[in-house]
Amino acid sequence: MASLYTKTKLYLEANSKTWDNTKVSLQNNSDGNGDFIASWTYDIAKPTDTQIASYETAATNEEANNVVISTRKTAYGSWETQLEEIYDDGIDSWKTRIAQVKTDNPKS
Repeated sequence: MASLYTKTKLYLEANSKTWDNTKVSLQNNSDGNGDFIASWTYDIAKPTDTQIASYETAATNEEANNVVISTRKTAYGSWETQLEEIYDDGIDSWKTRIAQVKTDNPKS
């Protein structure tokens, strides 16, 4: 299940807005009811539970892709290391390794 943060962020983006901590806050009272929007001061309507739920699939994909991107960044190494690899082994060798990282860690 995707986080309320990601679903809310997607709702905002779909309405040409960006996340702003001064305009929205999420809360969890640890009462078993989960996260909820505690405050909302955007100039668009606060999303309903149904609207938020409609972003479940897209939010799940975004969160999964963020994990993949993080994994790829670790596997790629720093740009300094990559430049050294290109210098030492050539661009074709580097391209082959990067392509394998992408194959091993596909995005949704």
